[in-house]
Amino acid sequence: MDPFLYQYGIGGAVFALGLVYGSRQGYLGLRGSGLRNLFVCVAGLLGFMLLQGTLQYAPMQEAAAVPYQGGYQRKAQLGTSLDYAIMVAYFGAMLLIGTWFGRGNSSTRDFFFGGQRFSWWLIAFSLVATTIGSYSFVKYSKVAFSFGTASSQTYLNDWLWVPLLLFGWLPILYFSRVVSIPEYFERRFGPGARSLATWLLLAYLVGYVGINLFTMGQALSILLGWPVLGAAVLVASVSAVYVTFGGQTSVIMTDLFQGAMLLATGLVLLFLGMDYLGGASAFWEHLPRGHRTAFPHFNADPSYPAVGIFWQDAMANSAMFYFLNQGMVMRLLSARSVEDSRKAVIAMMAILMPLAAVVVASGGWVARALVHAGVLPPDIAPKESFFIAAEFLTQPGVFGLVMAALTAALMSTVDTLITAIAAIIVNDVYRPRRPQATDRQLLSVARWSSIGITLFGVALVPIFQSFGSIYSAHGAFTAAVTPPLVIALLFGVFWRRYTSIAALWTMALGSLIIAASILWPQMIAPFAHGVEMREVGDGLLAGKDQFKFMRGFFGLVVCALIGVVATLTSQARPLNEIRGLVWGTISDAIANYKGSPGAEQSGPWVAASGQPWQQDEVRGEALLAVVAISSTLAEQLGAAREGDLLYVSDARVWLGGLRSAHAVVGTIFKDDSPVIRMGSGPYKVVIASGREDALLRIRKLY
Repeated sequence: MDPFLYQYGIGGAVFALGLVYGSRQGYLGLRGSGLRNLFVCVAGLLGFMLLQGTLQYAPMQEAAAVPYQGGYQRKAQLGTSLDYAIMVAYFGAMLLIGTWFGRGNSSTRDFFFGGQRFSWWLIAFSLVATTIGSYSFVKYSKVAFSFGTASSQTYLNDWLWVPLLLFGWLPILYFSRVVSIPEYFERRFGPGARSLATWLLLAYLVGYVGINLFTMGQALSILLGWPVLGAAVLVASVSAVYVTFGGQTSVIMTDLFQGAMLLATGLVLLFLGMDYLGGASAFWEHLPRGHRTAFPHFNADPSYPAVGIFWQDAMANSAMFYFLNQGMVMRLLSARSVEDSRKAVIAMMAILMPLAAVVVASGGWVARALVHAGVLPPDIAPKESFFIAAEFLTQPGVFGLVMAALTAALMSTVDTLITAIAAIIVNDVYRPRRPQATDRQLLSVARWSSIGITLFGVALVPIFQSFGSIYSAHGAFTAAVTPPLVIALLFGVFWRRYTSIAALWTMALGSLIIAASILWPQMIAPFAHGVEMREVGDGLLAGKDQFKFMRGFFGLVVCALIGVVATLTSQARPLNEIRGLVWGTISDAIANYKGSPGAEQSGPWVAASGQPWQQDEVRGEALLAVVAISSTLAEQLGAAREGDLLYVSDARVWLGGLRSAHAVVGTIFKDDSPVIRMGSGPYKVVIASGREDALLRIRKLY
């Protein structure tokens, strides 16, 4: 089977289904904004098809392999004292930045969502920093060294989900005002589904923390010879400090710095490799042609089959990441509007993710080209390819910056996971049992949870050490835990008939069957697409190493069948009970969001003066500040009325919304100038000291 045709045949069907849902809700069409949205979706898919098709099929010239002449000596400790001083300084800088920007968190809304005030470009950078974990550099450099550009398959298949995400799930997520994925499950299916989803999500997210800490521990073990567990404890401690005190604002602002740094240093490593070999053409020709394909063999190698990567990464894991990962949800909900959330997703998938695919694999590609050119020995360990290439090509100090980027990648993922798990513990474990808890108490629980999560993640490190590689650990883990949640959510959003009983059976029975496939991996053989079983040990859990990737396909099929059968044999909830929670009911979600009918559009930006107001009233479930606006400003905003939702921001666009707030119009007073009056809370957030006379930017939302 041709892997290119297989991916775009099945993935194209998922994409087309999303187009159908988008068009039936008015997001896609042949004129106006619908045509623009349709063009963006289709152009993105065709762009990825062209890129991967070229890599897979185009004729390419290959340089002759050069025998290794000797000269390279693997040192017991990579780098110099200067390099490690730079890494330590970087740790300190992240602590300062994180704690500085996290000042002033007084509520769980600030702690988890940063006040929902950030611009799309800041969210996009933060999303990429979250996506590229430390495991990405080490994991994909190893895959890149062994399989070449096929390592990019994981990063170039997310676009298949764009229509369903942008025009189906994202507006429901944003306007329903849920603060966690389990909360959505309760509102859609009931409290039993919430409890089950909570524990499944916690297993997924805490496992991810353990994988990331294991990766960084292994990285420092390679660099310094430290014990893996001890190194993991050190890095975990730094991440936990600024997350515990700063919450989501600290995470987003540190990720902005870390995202830019890891992208830059990964590209620097690639440039240095090209320069050493005599240019981009020489570098490309020294990658064997088999290392320049978009996909590995369809099913020949059980450790990296194209069909397994498609089902485990493109289908199960990508759906889990974009639709259910609490860290991703919190990023998207931190945007100042649903429009900004969409822009962030498009920028991430279309621009930053392909760039990230190059960045995380650059060490492996460069190391393989240097081996082919006879510069490095052919027997270097694939898992060390990133570190060896970086040290070989860089000068003291520069190597420290590259290693700091690796550290950045770790912390930018771990900090997101810690806040995500804390959000679930507060909102789905603690709050339901203590409904009268004050926001101060909830904030305290969030911070203590952050510390506990970090400790638990460290405890998981020895378990992941039992796998053969980081890639194997990550693939086996995600393939085993994601399918029940993915099917339950997708069916719940896009199939109105899907029932509460079906959701419970999908998650509970689906998880049990997947767990059974670890004990008896022969269950997966009929779904394996010809991927052979591997020789593994005889231990009770040895089956975890069998069909690591095909278990994702097995789980999706089994859970989907359970969901269909259970739905057809149970009673669905009436549509009026789930309006605003399923496709086709976005208008209901908007009405619930703002307290009155609205539409998914924003008014023009208007400049206005800000004045202090003695009133500090808040309104609604989201506790939005009430403001007073002049009649002139109301007219310029597009006939704003009492109850309308406003976004108020410092005029400096480059701040990305750091000084901004949402507010509700409470009073309209007569004045010939555009003026907004704010209580002490929003006034201090929006107006910086010394800028009391500066104009603000304001727009009406929805």
